[in-house]
Amino acid sequence: MSEHRSGPKGPAVTRAGWLGLATLAVAGVAGGVLMSCGGGGGGGSAAVALPPAAAPAAPANSPAAPAAAGSTLSLAAQVGQKMFFDKNLSGSGAMSCASCHDPAHAHAPANDLSVQLGGVHMDQAGLRAVPSLRYKDITPAYADLLDNPDGISVPGPGGGFTWDGRADTLAAQARIPLLDPIEMANASSADVVNKLKAADYAPLMAKAFGEKVFDDSDAAFAKALQALQAYQLEDRSFHPYSSKFDLYAANKIGGNLTPAETRGLKVFTNPATGNCASCHYQGAGLNGSSALFTDFSYEAISVPRNAGIPANNDLKYFDMGVCGPLRTDHAPAAPNAANSFCGMFKAPTMRNVATRQAFFHNGVMHSLEQVIRFYNTRDTQPELWYPTVGGTPKAKNDPDFPTYGLVTTQYTGGKVQKYDDLPPAYAPNIDTQLPMDGRAAGTAPPMSEQDIADLICFLNTLSDADTKPATPVKPGACVN
Repeated sequence: MSEHRSGPKGPAVTRAGWLGLATLAVAGVAGGVLMSCGGGGGGGSAAVALPPAAAPAAPANSPAAPAAAGSTLSLAAQVGQKMFFDKNLSGSGAMSCASCHDPAHAHAPANDLSVQLGGVHMDQAGLRAVPSLRYKDITPAYADLLDNPDGISVPGPGGGFTWDGRADTLAAQARIPLLDPIEMANASSADVVNKLKAADYAPLMAKAFGEKVFDDSDAAFAKALQALQAYQLEDRSFHPYSSKFDLYAANKIGGNLTPAETRGLKVFTNPATGNCASCHYQGAGLNGSSALFTDFSYEAISVPRNAGIPANNDLKYFDMGVCGPLRTDHAPAAPNAANSFCGMFKAPTMRNVATRQAFFHNGVMHSLEQVIRFYNTRDTQPELWYPTVGGTPKAKNDPDFPTYGLVTTQYTGGKVQKYDDLPPAYAPNIDTQLPMDGRAAGTAPPMSEQDIADLICFLNTLSDADTKPATPVKPGACVN
């Protein structure tokens, strides 16, 4: 979940007008409304397309490429498919794209690590959590003033790939891990090409791109990146649209939402409670899409610092998203100089969110419930999420002290170091829309316990048919 889009000059206006669609959805009309928008990739008046579920994936600890026999993929995409599962394309010989983007886990990590290990010896910790590669095919290139698909919000930073949008295409995104010394750790693009020359699918690459494809190393590397992009665009497993919500939206058998799921959809769209839809927009979107559950925007919500990331051992190091340090074209003119991009990270799709085991750009949280509770109580109980400085830990927590936060020790006195992973100079960049509206500590949060339970039920309907929830819902919990 996230908040409204912030523009380069400050927070944008609050979105409320578009929620008429959401109101209709709760009333039971969303199926017809979304059907008129088409499926995930098509426009017009056709109903939402529901492709068959992907074939069962290989075990999470050893992802393997599906058989190529009878493939409908282009030759370029077939090359990309081979590359995606090829561990030899890493400096360690032990990591492929699928190692971090496991098809059995919605093309996301199979484990709950905040950041993944890579490098030549597979002992280098990453800097950010690995996102899913599903539902990226409609993503526009990054723009500082991207039109919002909701048709209401003012333009603001949006689009692009990675948490900071520094890659404009899937091909450009694929280049990053291949050459990053703490990921696949190839010495150079020529190093990758030499490995491709030695691969058993080198003849397929020559067939796809021409017999002289390897004559120019730079051109061959560019073709390889195009192959990875083609695979992700063409293979249905990257955008299957096979969730219960898709059946619901298309008015298909098996798509009836339970009362709990219906209430959860209302919480998702209600600007006075969850307000998730203000950024995880599910209406008709860009390029004929619909129900992507993201508006491609960037938000500053100041997720707590993750002490488990080795880079954060340097107290002067801050990952501030669009303004750096991994992205350099929006860096502050000087340390702490005014810069409205600092602290902004991409609002990802909520599809398959219930299958994830690490959340936010730094993977600091590890359950969907914890994430929702963070949104609900970041302001009303910040002591649950940020460190307390100068306080005295209690020998025993009060009976009513919540146990779901990142901080599990109760303190007396001291000061909560709120927004501890963002320099104070950039605190004004933080969005202030519900549920994180800056309300006073100790006041009532916007969502009730019932709201939270119902919202979790609804978010589970966004999981594709070939996935499993990270935390299975208790039998009967999402019925009435």
